[in-house]
Amino acid sequence: MKNINVIALVILAIVTLLGNVNEANAQRIKDIASVQGVRSNQLVGYGLVVGLPGTGEQSPFTDQSFITMLRNFGISMPAGVKPKVKNVAAVAIHADLAAFTKPGQTIDITVSSVGSAKSLRGGTLLRTFLKGLDGNVYAVAQGSLMVSGFSAEGADGSKVIQNTPTVGRIPNGAIVEREVPNSFAQGDFITFNLHHSDFSTAKRFADVINSILGDEIAKPLDATSIRVSAPRDVSQRVSYLATLEEFEVQPASGAAKIIVNSRTGTIVVGQHVRLMPAAITHGSLTVTIAESPIISQPNQLAGGETVVAGQSVIDVTQDDSRMFKFAPGTTLDELVRAVNLVGASPSDLMAILEALKQAGALHGELIVI
Repeated sequence: MKNINVIALVILAIVTLLGNVNEANAQRIKDIASVQGVRSNQLVGYGLVVGLPGTGEQSPFTDQSFITMLRNFGISMPAGVKPKVKNVAAVAIHADLAAFTKPGQTIDITVSSVGSAKSLRGGTLLRTFLKGLDGNVYAVAQGSLMVSGFSAEGADGSKVIQNTPTVGRIPNGAIVEREVPNSFAQGDFITFNLHHSDFSTAKRFADVINSILGDEIAKPLDATSIRVSAPRDVSQRVSYLATLEEFEVQPASGAAKIIVNSRTGTIVVGQHVRLMPAAITHGSLTVTIAESPIISQPNQLAGGETVVAGQSVIDVTQDDSRMFKFAPGTTLDELVRAVNLVGASPSDLMAILEALKQAGALHGELIVI
């Protein structure tokens, strides 16, 4: 592996980086990719919230949890006696443990009721172990809840609820007890994973790094991963990665897609979606897309050449004989505007798009969510 001088690397990057990339659409590496192995981990736990003003619950698992808690403190209840408390609620706690978080640091936690508690406002979470996917305890949570929602109920059964009173947060509510190991300092390479897989973007990613640092420094492995040579010394690797993150890459254009949300009627059209000439009739709405050639005949004595150019015209008609004309260009954006001008509903447009796709006149992937 080539010996990389970090100081020279920083100077070289500052001088040459912006000159090699189109700044208009370029994005920093840290905005389009993440380092493999450097990730957050989800933690979850089960506990009790106490001190509620009568808004707790009485359920079998809450009673069992409460009795177990008392037993841990050396308090035993008489056999057959069940606790009758309404100021206790069983809750689930979840949190995200960021990469490189060290023991002794604190993280925010979210507390959610898992039973029939009416509100967690005013409650206090007792000590709860937060475990990872491997079953090990990584943090311990405890503290007073902050609940933005509230609820009020009248004697006649009327009820007023604002926001969600059964979910609260505790800023810095958990203390980290164990660090999650990662592979950042291992090996001779750093692997970047693109947030959105694309072969063209992966190649451009590697080309930008190689154009600045030298050939064979970065190699695309597939549409997502790019492997980059890195120094073994941890301190140099940190400085090296800090420099790489500021490099700018121009992501490739995405595939032609039309995203349709059938529940809300939202339609998003990608910039590369195109239409073939077609005639559309939907109820009382008629949309016609046609192309006609235009021959440009310049002065032959001046050395000009005859050029045949295409002209596209989109006409929209209804029973009232209204007609709309648009500038040349058979794009889906013009069809959408045409349909909107005549007052068609989103469901009408969805039906038109689906029919165009089935007819082979729509160049793009139609995705319904």
